[in-house]
Amino acid sequence: MTHRIRIADSDHAFDAEEGESVIDAALRAGLMLPYSCRSGTCGTCMGDVVEGSIAYPDGLPPAIDSQQDSAGKALFCQARPASDLVIRVAEVRDAGDIRPRRLPARVEHIEECAPDVRRLFLKLPRDKRLPFLAGQYIDFLLRGGQRRSFSLANAPHDDERLELHIRHLPGGVFSGHVFNDMREGALLRFEGPLGNFFLREDSDRPMILMGGGTGFAPIKGIIEHALYIGVDRPMHIYWGARARQDLYLDHLPREWAEQHPHITYTPVLSEPAESDGWTGATGFVHRQVVEDHPGLGGFDVYMSGPPPMINAARQAFTDAGLPADRLYYDSFEAAPE
Repeated sequence: MTHRIRIADSDHAFDAEEGESVIDAALRAGLMLPYSCRSGTCGTCMGDVVEGSIAYPDGLPPAIDSQQDSAGKALFCQARPASDLVIRVAEVRDAGDIRPRRLPARVEHIEECAPDVRRLFLKLPRDKRLPFLAGQYIDFLLRGGQRRSFSLANAPHDDERLELHIRHLPGGVFSGHVFNDMREGALLRFEGPLGNFFLREDSDRPMILMGGGTGFAPIKGIIEHALYIGVDRPMHIYWGARARQDLYLDHLPREWAEQHPHITYTPVLSEPAESDGWTGATGFVHRQVVEDHPGLGGFDVYMSGPPPMINAARQAFTDAGLPADRLYYDSFEAAPE
């Protein structure tokens, strides 16, 4: 049995499956409601039940008392609809609606993806979760007040662990630590989520998503989120790298393109090795985008990667007719040492 949930004072509604919490159902529908711990201990997700009734699987959660419950308040991370509902809660409409926080995290797993790329998986404390929009980033807090920024590569619904793609930069303080000294179980501190690079869900325009190097990380998160919420408008993924080994998760976009007819994938190598046996696109990735789409006026373009790629692409895409307000980007600036 499913129950229909409508958000008061908005045109948003979604369905919850039997036994599914309101927060989980909203996330599955692509709506972001406030939450933090998702265990009923922080109270961030509290809102009002305007119509209908809810139930808790294990009695009242710690962050709500009987008086609040009687007054129609509810913790939506734990509340299960017992009927159709009308609720009142502040939706997260854009990145400004999410307040960055400072949190600890443990390194749960380190995966070698390429000679100079590591995939880092972080686990938050048991009573903490990080609400974020697909494509945002976090800042690791280092000694001496230094920070290092890395994009989240997972989608918001898949928040059991945080995924980051770390490229080894010569002389890099944090990346050098990741490659040479970091071990699973290490404790880190970070602040986030940050940034305005995220999927605009209210658009119906076809999308071009372009990543350079580890700029694939936020593109991955955006695509996984789009697939999860059922976005079916055309998506053309471009991934630019030097050689074949630098397409460190190449199987993922290939699988997306094979499984979803509205997704196209074009990898582009700027310096393929002779041993690569490369027969695909070569050169600069932004030039391949314009070659394939000489008129960009009807697109939304998302791109992330190193500043030279971003700057060159901005000019090229503008020349190809892309409106400035339809270009969303995240420039991977190297931090000064």
